[in-house]
Amino acid sequence: MLQLGLKEQKGKSMQQIEWNDFTKVELRVGRIIQAEVFQQARKPAYILQVDFGEELGIRKSSAQITKLYQPEDLLGKLVVAVVNFPKKQIGPIQSECLVTGFHNADGDVALCVPEFDVPLGTKLL
Repeated sequence: MLQLGLKEQKGKSMQQIEWNDFTKVELRVGRIIQAEVFQQARKPAYILQVDFGEELGIRKSSAQITKLYQPEDLLGKLVVAVVNFPKKQIGPIQSECLVTGFHNADGDVALCVPEFDVPLGTKLL
């Protein structure tokens, strides 16, 4: 049996949620079709245009992912985003989705991406 070293989780306990709470969150796959430096952002960020397919269309997002990614590296990348939060005003833009990621050991954000190609707009199970 192959197994990675497992560590027992210690520290903060997580808040438990019900399955119904999870199903309310619309996590969908989209493809970044445009990425540009967000000049007016307080912290370094990009403005992303993400295509979620025919049903959801193209949505705008602000993402603080400048440490690990250059705009040209983001074009065509599949990402996972929350698409059913209310729109949020971030400086001069209105964010229409939340692109997800994980902090690495240095605190930089690594995007949450599917390993394989899946249709745009597909919901995370």
